[in-house]
Amino acid sequence: MENWFVYLLKCSDKSYYTGIAQDVEERLERHQTGRGAEYTKARLPVEHVYTEKTDNHSKALAREKWLKRQTHRVKEALIKEWVAAQKASPKRG
Repeated sequence: MENWFVYLLKCSDKSYYTGIAQDVEERLERHQTGRGAEYTKARLPVEHVYTEKTDNHSKALAREKWLKRQTHRVKEALIKEWVAAQKASPKRG
């Protein structure tokens, strides 16, 4: 089973970009340096605001498709929950 991640980036114009990757940190670096999607390239800088782990590529694509159809308000609620969960989880290392 290979892990894939769905992620949200908040762009400089306050819009959200939804994507998938196996290595979110590497993908974020590509977005930040203008080597990512055309959408984010025109809206730099971007901020990583949400990540969700899936079991495989197909599930990541389906979740990405669902997220792209959601309103700004729904995305903000997901982000708020994710941030709270990050703060509540114990730090490693």
